[in-house]
Amino acid sequence: MLLTILQGSLSLLLFMLLFITLQRLGLALGSRHAARSRLSAGKRKPVRSRIIFPSLPLRRHLQDMIEVTRFFTTVSAFATCCMLFLLAGMILGVFFFQSLKGVAVLGAVCGIAPYVVLRMKLLSRQLRTRLQFLPAAEVFYQQLLLTEHPNIRNVLQAVIAEDRLAYPVKPSFQQLQRNLSAGKEPEDALRIFELEHGHIWARYFANLMRLALQEGVNMASGLKELIDDMRRAQLFDQKARNRLLEIRLASFSPAFFLALFMGVNLKLNYGNSVRFYFYSPEGKNMLLNAVVLICGSLLLGIYLSIRRV
Repeated sequence: MLLTILQGSLSLLLFMLLFITLQRLGLALGSRHAARSRLSAGKRKPVRSRIIFPSLPLRRHLQDMIEVTRFFTTVSAFATCCMLFLLAGMILGVFFFQSLKGVAVLGAVCGIAPYVVLRMKLLSRQLRTRLQFLPAAEVFYQQLLLTEHPNIRNVLQAVIAEDRLAYPVKPSFQQLQRNLSAGKEPEDALRIFELEHGHIWARYFANLMRLALQEGVNMASGLKELIDDMRRAQLFDQKARNRLLEIRLASFSPAFFLALFMGVNLKLNYGNSVRFYFYSPEGKNMLLNAVVLICGSLLLGIYLSIRRV
């Protein structure tokens, strides 16, 4: 059974690596044809996969996260990376644990690893921009009042041109301005803006901009109320940031204690510890359970961080 899983995983891994190699080679050899295709993109007939697959919520969610975190990749390449990690984890599970449990656990852990890294990068970006969102909203409100005939796109462009936004929050407003200027739908541009910040104040700000862009409503009074609420909630916001720090520390504590426990045992009795942890079925099962608990703790920490942001 394990031999069959190993053969299947290796075959899929080799097939995917060969497919990626041939695809890259074809793109390199057909660069001229690709350039001509881009020039005549408006005349091409739509492909069915381009119509159906982008409408899937999972693809849209991944595409938004990749754009927010500024990963230089595509959704297809990211999905291929997850599949390669999944197959590599299954192969490692066969070689090291030699059990179906090991294959399933290591395959699942390695398969979701790219998404976990992407989500943690997004959380770090949200925490960095949280402190500077109130000053950015105040700058936007001031520019809105100074503009004689306020147009949201013009106000946003003026705020960025004056360079009054602090760095952690400035790229998100620049990205919003680029998306709106490039002809992207306001709903898509504002959804990416909300995802990059993640907190409730950014959602309220995006809703005000959505009404102003789609219905032409003046958002000055609503933005003033939002700024007043954010000023009153600053003390609570500091407590929320402290809780987020506690959650992140608690998420990584199981891995620290496992490393400390194994380090002490290896220091006291190196030979017996190596035989127990890496050769005996009981030790391998203990390490496998530890991997499950550590990954569960990390995923729970990410979930709680998303709820707290």
